[in-house]
Amino acid sequence: MVQPGQALLAITTLDDVWVVANFKETQLRDLRPGQHASVSVDAYGGREYSGHVESISAATGATFSLLPADNATGNFVKVVQRVPVRIALDKPPAGSDAVLRPGLSVTVSVTTR
Repeated sequence: MVQPGQALLAITTLDDVWVVANFKETQLRDLRPGQHASVSVDAYGGREYSGHVESISAATGATFSLLPADNATGNFVKVVQRVPVRIALDKPPAGSDAVLRPGLSVTVSVTTR
């Protein structure tokens, strides 16, 4: 049974792929669009892809969450927030054995100098 408004499927393309890296706000000082990035994909044994910083989000991930955290206890604890950074791959992965798919875990390193 399907209810009105219920999602049945998601359609995605595997031709135009990018990576969203959630950097800590303390790591953003020297980060700029256009800088070289290296993306290591866990699913393929750490295979590395070359890319560049395409954009930096205008707000933290918590701002865009469906249910943002609301600490109403009266105590203030400073929590480092995460900011989404979009990394565009310079060239698409070659071969069908290395297709990047939504949800894969990666490690991103950006050259800031």
